[in-house]
Amino acid sequence: MEIQKFQYDNKIVKQFAYATMLWGIVGMLAGLVAAVQLVWPIFNFELPYTTFGRVRPIHTNAVIFAFVGNGIFMGVYYSLQRLLKTRMFSDFLSKIHFWGWQLIIVLAAITLALGKTTGKEYAELEWPIDILITLVWVVFAWNMFGTIIRRRERHLYVAIWFYIATVVTVAMLHIVNSIEIPVSFWKSYSWYAGVQDALVQWWYGHNAVAFFLTTPYLGLMYYFIPKVANRPVYSYRLSIIHFWALIFIYIWAGPHHLLYTAVPDWAQSLGVVFSVMLIAPSWGGMINGLLTLRGAWDKVRDDVVLKFLVVAVTAYGMATFEGPMLSLKSINAISHFTDWTIAHVHVGALGWNGFMTFGILYWLIPRMFQTKLYSGKLANMHFWIGTLGIVLYAVPMYWAGIMQSLMWKEFTPEGQLKWQFMDSVTKMMPFYAARALGGTLFLVGALMMVYNLIKTIKAGTFLANENAEAPALVSEYHKHSNDHWHRWIERRPIQMMVVSLVVVLIGGIVEFVPTFLVKSNIPTISSVKPYTPLELQGRDIYIREGCYTCHSQMIRPFRNETARYGEYSKAGEFVYDHPFQWGSKRTGPDLARIGGKYPDSWHYNHMMDPTSMSPGSIMPTYPWLLDDKVDVSSTVGKIKAMQKLGVPYPKGYETIAAADMEKQANGIAENLKKDGIKTASDKEIIALIAYLQRMGKDIKAAPKAEVAGLSN
Repeated sequence: MEIQKFQYDNKIVKQFAYATMLWGIVGMLAGLVAAVQLVWPIFNFELPYTTFGRVRPIHTNAVIFAFVGNGIFMGVYYSLQRLLKTRMFSDFLSKIHFWGWQLIIVLAAITLALGKTTGKEYAELEWPIDILITLVWVVFAWNMFGTIIRRRERHLYVAIWFYIATVVTVAMLHIVNSIEIPVSFWKSYSWYAGVQDALVQWWYGHNAVAFFLTTPYLGLMYYFIPKVANRPVYSYRLSIIHFWALIFIYIWAGPHHLLYTAVPDWAQSLGVVFSVMLIAPSWGGMINGLLTLRGAWDKVRDDVVLKFLVVAVTAYGMATFEGPMLSLKSINAISHFTDWTIAHVHVGALGWNGFMTFGILYWLIPRMFQTKLYSGKLANMHFWIGTLGIVLYAVPMYWAGIMQSLMWKEFTPEGQLKWQFMDSVTKMMPFYAARALGGTLFLVGALMMVYNLIKTIKAGTFLANENAEAPALVSEYHKHSNDHWHRWIERRPIQMMVVSLVVVLIGGIVEFVPTFLVKSNIPTISSVKPYTPLELQGRDIYIREGCYTCHSQMIRPFRNETARYGEYSKAGEFVYDHPFQWGSKRTGPDLARIGGKYPDSWHYNHMMDPTSMSPGSIMPTYPWLLDDKVDVSSTVGKIKAMQKLGVPYPKGYETIAAADMEKQANGIAENLKKDGIKTASDKEIIALIAYLQRMGKDIKAAPKAEVAGLSN
């Protein structure tokens, strides 16, 4: 048998490891800033680039795509070479992938700070960056599959199954969700509207968690836990069930983010059913990971890397049990729009992704630099500080979320709402402060890790090209009688890729295609009209400032919500919303029926100083809206884009849109003048007021039958 000598590429692993540490600190710091802003609004700094509405998407994108993303690539590039007994297919492609991904991260941070956003959670980046993401992802896939094809190991280990599913599914999710109509280089409108956009977005959003934050990390779990513990994976058969069941079921669960909304009931029910089913494969994976350590628990006590990995897998189990429970309608009625969801998300983000990444870094860096970890005591201290940080973060948010829901729902014996929305905001301050403390501890632990690893790096010598040898792959394979049936597809990576894609396509097609083809899924309402040019400009300002991060525009059919906000929301209300703005968290009240509730002057003063209208408000001030002018030159392009999307503006309307816009703006300026506020009609605040005053007015003018959702 021919023995071939070759070298593993550790340089690309090192680069992604460094990026993981750097962006981890940046992402966590942005999260801490956002947490502090909710306790002390002064830390919004009265600047357009540092408000909560802009910092929050910077935080989520930095943690998901910069910290976790680089962590995925670090682990994949290290493990893939060793599992396949070959160097990466192309060092050049590896470099393009690394620098391309860092460019995406930098562009994301800059554009989000500037307010260049699509307004779709976890998919806020504008179309030029979306294209760049696609190109860089193709480079990664090319490099990965090239490596798989020229492997020296015939069978593909379970970790690689998860890598393959990640590559094909993330590509599908990103492309479908990112279809948009460009208006300018940094502005676009989602191809989808209202209910359709909500379904596609949360099909993407939920499965970004599934196939970016989960499946690749499960692959890393299957490689690093057995490697660190020096024990074989507990069950090969369980890993097969875990993989195929997980990727098939996960893709269906997105609508559980949209329960009690205007989404068709059948889609909501599918989301609930498959979410509950998801417990089985998720816990199968957790059990497989933890039982791999059977007989090695003494080692866990002494090995800090295994401590991080065990807590990570445990957090994965907790989050994947809680997620299906939150998808039950009775529980979702309590949790949705509250900070309970924030707690749930961060158990996964901090515990599963964070601790798994920390453990891998502690294991990889000393090996690549051929030395021992600088300080085991410091690493152990990081473990306990990080664990305490997770507890101090999550527990107050669970408590606060339940408290919020109970306060929002409580009525007096006379049948009146007992609490104003601001009462719940005021009660949140101690919990938000505790959350900020927990986040601080988690960040301090990460900084300790970075210091520890820098000292380790300085003490060692980097092994850029690691020598290895393995038998050449024999072209012929003779099947043995005791071979498992699954071995067939393990030897065929292209077939596994195709089958994986088909498996994940099924759920998506069944769930949201009917909303495009069957008109009855989205009943129309004749009184709902397109936004005027000024309202459209105001809506874009609303999205730019990230108002959707704190305010929902979806009134659910609960007594307390209709009593507080007005008529519950209908699917037909949102047919011209590109993108939808239903929100996922109520830090402030719902705005679906805000139109006409207050005079124009109230909105003006509220944006200038929120506490002047709502004492105790934690909303940032927006003084620049009072000074900056609306970009009138973009109006024609925006109207044309909307017409391409099917919004029924009259033919040639773009030629008179500016005149209509000026007329409406002058009317609002006159209203403000009557209340003693003098401002030019071309200011951004005028456009924003126009949009806010429009919300919910169309439904008030609709015939009763249509309001009841009976018209098609």
